Amino acid sequence: MPVIGYQDALNDALERMTDLGYERGAGADLANHGPMGAEALAVLGHGDEVAAWVEGYRTAMPHHEVPARSFPLDPADETSWRPALGDFSRAGDWEQLFARELADEAWRGVVARWWPRLLPGLLAGLTHGLIRTAHAVRSLAAAPVPTPHQLTELSRGLAYWAARFAHLPGQVRMRGGLDLAGAVAALPRTPFPGERDRAMTARRLARPDELAGWSEALDALAPGRAEWVLSEMTTEFAGVYLGHPEVFPIPLVHGVTAPAAARLVLPHLPVELHEPTVAALWQVHAAFLLAFTADRGGEAVAAREAAETELPSFGELAARAVEHGDEHVLKFTEACAREHALRPDPRFAAAALAAQRRIEPVDWA
Repeated sequence: MPVIGYQDALNDALERMTDLGYERGAGADLANHGPMGAEALAVLGHGDEVAAWVEGYRTAMPHHEVPARSFPLDPADETSWRPALGDFSRAGDWEQLFARELADEAWRGVVARWWPRLLPGLLAGLTHGLIRTAHAVRSLAAAPVPTPHQLTELSRGLAYWAARFAHLPGQVRMRGGLDLAGAVAALPRTPFPGERDRAMTARRLARPDELAGWSEALDALAPGRAEWVLSEMTTEFAGVYLGHPEVFPIPLVHGVTAPAAARLVLPHLPVELHEPTVAALWQVHAAFLLAFTADRGGEAVAAREAAETELPSFGELAARAVEHGDEHVLKFTEACAREHALRPDPRFAAAALAAQRRIEPVDWA
């Protein structure tokens, strides 16, 4: 039986999902993970399984309709597009804007122009705007000639980021004296007043400035080469994930997948955008810690325990992720494998294994 390659598997998947809206769930606004999950599955070398996974994914939860368009946004007129940032009712208009831009210009130029405009709203959709955009960028960078489906997917990733744009208070200055691990350790955690619920967590995530330590955290991080700081982020947040089994197992995976996604785009951006990208990620990371954790949990011992544990290889973890089937597990396992290859640390394999155990496997039946 012939093996289906990355490009063929991905373009077939994107064609199968072209009718899906940006979000899913009855009465919910959960991000559409189909294109990201399919791309990660293909990267893991399981192109033959992508089509079946996509069909199963489509049936697992109802998706919203593809957003309608109202009236065009003018990318050359800031008074036209800026008020539409964070307005999800304009998602269709944002997609149309990016589709026009990508029809007239090479995709790298479009990404480089809009990246600094969208960075202040990096929290968008729990960072899924960034992550979906990055998966699309990786596919385009690997394509000899971009396909219409790949360009449409990039327009949708950017549009979702713009439509769910979420600005956090304050500004990171990257002029402190702490490395990433030190900045995480220095951030005080605020206990939840009683039993935590979704509304309380959402409030903490949107307004972290109401909690102790926020302004100090924004000034804590030392400057450094972007690629190195991204590795510090993914390594440290693999440990954060391990140290908090009490937290609902999905949100904290984005502490790894978001910086790992940014790394995919960095080579296609002007160097002057590298430090602002890292700064925006640290701001989101600090908000994650304050919103989802009430103490340091087992973070301090995560590295030691991971080093002392016999862990599966990433080849085995990838096979288990494919069998597990959940889109978060697929993306998280792929990101951990890629980050571990760049800067080996046992926390990556331990975190991937923990996610596979904490997150419920899919059942397409």
